[in-house]
Amino acid sequence: MTVEQVDYGTFEASLERSRKLEEDLKENPGKYRILTGDRPTGRLHVGHYFGSLQNRVRLNRMGVPTFIVIADYQVLTDRETFEAISENVHQLTIDYLAAGLDPSNGHTFIFPHSHVPELNQLLLPFLTLVTMAELDRNPTVKEEIAAAGLKNINACMYTYPVHQAADILFCKANVVPVGKDQLPHLELTRTIARRFNNRYAKDRPVFPEPQALLSEAPLILGLDGAQKMSKSRNNAIMLSASEDETAQLIKKAKTDSERVITYDPKNRPEVANLLLLTSLTSGRAPEEIATEIGDGGAGRLKKLLTESLNEYLRPLRARRRELEADPGYIRQILREGIEAARAEAIKTLEEVREVMNMGL
Repeated sequence: MTVEQVDYGTFEASLERSRKLEEDLKENPGKYRILTGDRPTGRLHVGHYFGSLQNRVRLNRMGVPTFIVIADYQVLTDRETFEAISENVHQLTIDYLAAGLDPSNGHTFIFPHSHVPELNQLLLPFLTLVTMAELDRNPTVKEEIAAAGLKNINACMYTYPVHQAADILFCKANVVPVGKDQLPHLELTRTIARRFNNRYAKDRPVFPEPQALLSEAPLILGLDGAQKMSKSRNNAIMLSASEDETAQLIKKAKTDSERVITYDPKNRPEVANLLLLTSLTSGRAPEEIATEIGDGGAGRLKKLLTESLNEYLRPLRARRRELEADPGYIRQILREGIEAARAEAIKTLEEVREVMNMGL
């Protein structure tokens, strides 16, 4: 089979398409279906909230049908531990609900990947549509292998971009909110959808070619001020942290030796990051906050951020405590999400078998 190579395109072109998509989403939310999700590696932190979760809630409230996959199988691609996966699935679900995602609206479905076997059956035909060379040169996979420091790379690490394609296409999602680093994965999904349609379903395409909705949320650095906020780097403030824990973490945040506070992301990234967080939680411009603090130094900045962040997260944390005290409700949400996801997957798989001449 002769196929075109995966074209990863340019970021600028992706950004322009995303802007047009955002405009149409506001006008015609019913035209779209979103697939998004996370790996269950632990509870979510402030960087997750402002980087993606807040945007998911916004889209969900617009009325866009949303499938949220908790990618538990993908935890096994770069980690030896598995003991906490089930607990992490529950904690992730609690974070979603506390942040404002609402499955009771009838168009929001949260489900763990491993409980939808029909979804995984799409992986086999999809694997026949990509080459080893294409998987090997996927830039996101290379970066993730390097970041995890893997010496022995299992086959699932190479194939999980194809697994992600199955995650997206099983429910025929046509919008995927992503960051810049995830664009290569999505382009591979688009390529798989196109190749499948061209090979098996030219007259009646089965899969849409999903579009990237790029987040305009700012990058939130960790409390070290040097890297993206991350649990594994021990530089994060968890959404579930207490107010006292939050205060202690911010107190230890890295700043610099200059006493006068200014907003200068390029030359003063640590201070700028704390100002940005204060801005996001107070609704005021970071420059305005910096001017107000003036020569009050890092101590005043940290105090202001602590008060602002704790006040902002107070309702979310209260809701989170209520949800954590009701594990039966969390299981119910997941069971209902699994039921809805399986219904979609069964329907899609039947269509796939039909066009591939595998029906009975």
